[in-house]
Amino acid sequence: MGIGFRSITENIDTTSAGGRLIFHLFGALAEFERDLIRERVQAGLKSARARGRKGGRPGVPEETKAMAQALMKDKTLSVKQICNQLGIARSTFYKYAKPIEKQTL
Repeated sequence: MGIGFRSITENIDTTSAGGRLIFHLFGALAEFERDLIRERVQAGLKSARARGRKGGRPGVPEETKAMAQALMKDKTLSVKQICNQLGIARSTFYKYAKPIEKQTL
């Protein structure tokens, strides 16, 4: 298409062979750096797993799940009150305190 890029401050001109070479070198260096970062992250995760670390968000204890389900069946407290009492978010409450499904006849 004949479209090129000219940077005045960095003296890069992709319309010439030398400019395209510099442009490709910068791209290759950026890709190399990204691969190095990925390798370091993977090595760090592997090392943490070897030390017994799991990663991710902490789970909700089983007793909290059971209490959420029991309080939902009780219907004396609002969802907000239950969440405050258990120390969980509303979305977490709805994830674990599923309503009793209606039986189909």
